[in-house]
Amino acid sequence: MSRYLEGKVAIVTGSTSGMGIGMAEALAGAGAKVVLNGFGEADEIEALRARIVEEAGVEVAYDPADLMEPEEVVGLVERTEARWGSVDVLCNNAGIQHVALTEHFPAERWDAQIAILLSAPFHAIRAALPGMKARGWGRIVNTSSTSGLRGSAKKPAYCAAKHGILGLTKVVALEAAEDGITCNAICPGWVLTGMSRPQIEVRAQQEGVSYDEAMERMVGSHPTKQFVTKEQIGALVAFLCTDAASQITGASIPIDAGLQAK
Repeated sequence: MSRYLEGKVAIVTGSTSGMGIGMAEALAGAGAKVVLNGFGEADEIEALRARIVEEAGVEVAYDPADLMEPEEVVGLVERTEARWGSVDVLCNNAGIQHVALTEHFPAERWDAQIAILLSAPFHAIRAALPGMKARGWGRIVNTSSTSGLRGSAKKPAYCAAKHGILGLTKVVALEAAEDGITCNAICPGWVLTGMSRPQIEVRAQQEGVSYDEAMERMVGSHPTKQFVTKEQIGALVAFLCTDAASQITGASIPIDAGLQAK
């Protein structure tokens, strides 16, 4: 079962950092060819790509598509199909964050978050679905959040987009239910990534405490008192691509250290 994705092709957006690296590593470890996508220093991205190739023994490519631009999102799918013949697994994971009260939230930040967190997944799914349906198999995993299951003050765009992705997930799951395609959303709690660290810094400033104390307070909201790890995120995504998960579709799956149980 360890190479159950042999011959499959996966795109993971936002995979040059954070949770996306965990997803890319897990899918590659299961035998899939992987397309990385995200921003960062060219040498660091190449080092990441080469490491996954060496560790997993699969082909790994990098595509710099800017997900703010719908035509580039479509191009990401089309270039992958042209390179390797298919897109079998699509992980819409790229994310950005901005925190402010709604009345002070910059309109351009709203537009950017909706574009990356909600519109880009739509454009990618729309482009990938025809090929998945033609082959009779596909796995779509969208990254939502605990903020997609409940409100989070000072995150109007993030919450709106993460709630929206759950609706999109359900629609696609219903439409593709008879085509061998599943579409699910994962809802992580706090993961210590490049996107969460600035939020810890803001919290430290607002509460007049050290960075470490702010981090402890953040993870303290988890009943387990531990962060979710990118490896755990990757393992969940990889499981959703197995035959064992073929009847899991349209689901919003928390991986949140017990946060939703509170």
